[in-house]
Amino acid sequence: MLQPKRTKYRKPHKVSYEGKAKGNKYVAFGEYGLMALSGDWLDARQIESARIAISKRLGKTGKMWIRIFPHMSLTKKPLEVRMGSGKGAPDKYVAVVKNGTIMFEVANIPEAVAREGLRAAGNKLSVKWKIVKKEETCRE
Repeated sequence: MLQPKRTKYRKPHKVSYEGKAKGNKYVAFGEYGLMALSGDWLDARQIESARIAISKRLGKTGKMWIRIFPHMSLTKKPLEVRMGSGKGAPDKYVAVVKNGTIMFEVANIPEAVAREGLRAAGNKLSVKWKIVKKEETCRE
C-alpha cells in the first residue's frame, strides 16, 4: 500500500476536503481520466483497490497514472480509552481529494476498455466521480 517514506510531522492537522481543487484539474498524461465530483479523504486501501481494478482491465499495452498520493496520516485512539491523554497514534494514510481532482489516468487502450476500467475503479472509491477525456478538461 501507498504511504510516505518519511513525514515532517507524525500527527498533522486534518486538511479540509471542501471546496474546489486548485491544481490537478486536467488530464495531463493519458487520454482518459477519473475526475472526483465531490471531496473526501481517500484511504490508501481504496487507492490500491482502484489501481488493481484498472490494471486488471488494461492489459500489457495500456498505461496508467495515479495522480493522488496518501500523504496525510489520520490518527485514532484505541477502543475503550478514557477521554484526554493526548492525540491517538497514526492509524492510516489518506489523500485529500477535492471537487475536480483527476485521480487516475489511462492511455494506449480503446475507449470502451478505458471506460470499463475507470468505472470499475470509481466504484471502489468513496467519492462521486465521472470519466473525462483529455479534450473535455480545461487547462488553466
